[in-house]
Amino acid sequence: MLNHITIMGRLTRDPELRMTQSQTQVASFTLAVDRDFGGRDGAERQTDFIDCVAWRQTAEFVSKYFTKGRMAVVSGRLQSRKWEDRDGNKRTSWEVVADNVYFGDSRRDGAESTDSRPSYSSYEAPKSSPKASSPFEELEGEDGELPF
Repeated sequence: MLNHITIMGRLTRDPELRMTQSQTQVASFTLAVDRDFGGRDGAERQTDFIDCVAWRQTAEFVSKYFTKGRMAVVSGRLQSRKWEDRDGNKRTSWEVVADNVYFGDSRRDGAESTDSRPSYSSYEAPKSSPKASSPFEELEGEDGELPF
């Protein structure tokens, strides 16, 4: 049997990091995932809000580097939980248990950074003269013209 799911969406709130009684880290978060298709007659696409849970090092990673609005790719398995509400009604919740969580976007421009690593959106390569460091020769002629 196979139970594998991969979803991509934006966090609806900052992840909530907790510890179990045995001191195991667990992070809960929700992704807003757009459906690939719109409604009938050109209506807006619908969005599903999918609960996710991450454990141990993955939980620590999620709580440290992800915040509300960040795009995340979650790979894991779909799991159901049965529970009783305050009125004694039996309920079932579905959630994705994350095995891996990846960045789905680069850090947004102007976003505050909590780490010293460069982000792809704000990284600039060191400036140097092209002739001094390049083993390639620049072609004469207008830009866009190919020599063949």
